[in-house]
Amino acid sequence: MQNLLSQIKNCTVCKAHLPLGPRPIITGTKNSKIVLVSQAPGRKAHDNNRAWDDASGRKLREWLGVTETQFYDPNNFAVLPIRFCYPGKGKTGDLPPRQECAPLWHAPVWVQFKKVELVLLKGKYAQDQYLGANAKKNLTENVANYTDFLPRYFPLPHPSPVNHFWRGKNPWFEDVVVGELQDIVDGIL
Repeated sequence: MQNLLSQIKNCTVCKAHLPLGPRPIITGTKNSKIVLVSQAPGRKAHDNNRAWDDASGRKLREWLGVTETQFYDPNNFAVLPIRFCYPGKGKTGDLPPRQECAPLWHAPVWVQFKKVELVLLKGKYAQDQYLGANAKKNLTENVANYTDFLPRYFPLPHPSPVNHFWRGKNPWFEDVVVGELQDIVDGIL
C-alpha cells in the first residue's frame, strides 16, 4: 500500500493542466475503516500538503463526531479524492476534477484496502463516480435517500463554508442525517 501511495504522490500525468503544479494528496493504510471520497484538494490543502485542514475539515469532523486525532489516523480514515491535485480556481470555486486520476489510480488503491466498512461520498462528483446508475437526480436527493446506499456508501454535501446556502435550505440534513452518520461512524471506530 505504501509503495502505491508513493507512486501516486509522485504522479505527474496532468502536470500541464495544473496552475500550481502537481502535489497529489492521498492517505490511507490497508487497515483504513472509512474512506473519504471527495472532489479534489483545495488551495489550502495544496499549500499545506494536508487534506481537510481548514474550515471544511472542521465542519466535516463535526458532522462525523470525531476528534482531529481520530480523523487524521489513516487506520480510521483514508482520503481518496476523485482528483489528487488542486485543479485551480474557476468562476464560482475550484475547477472540476480532471478525468485522469480516478480511472488511473482508484482501482489499484481499492485492491489494497482490506477493512473498509464505509465510503463517504462528499459532493456530486464523488457521488456520480461511485453511485453511477443508482444515483438519484441530484445531490440533495442522494443525501436525503442516504439509506438507499447503506451499508457501503453514505452520500454527503460538501462541508465547505460556501455551501451554507444548501445547508440552510435543507435543515433536515444537520437535524437528522448528521446524527445517523455519527452513530454509524462511532460504531465503526
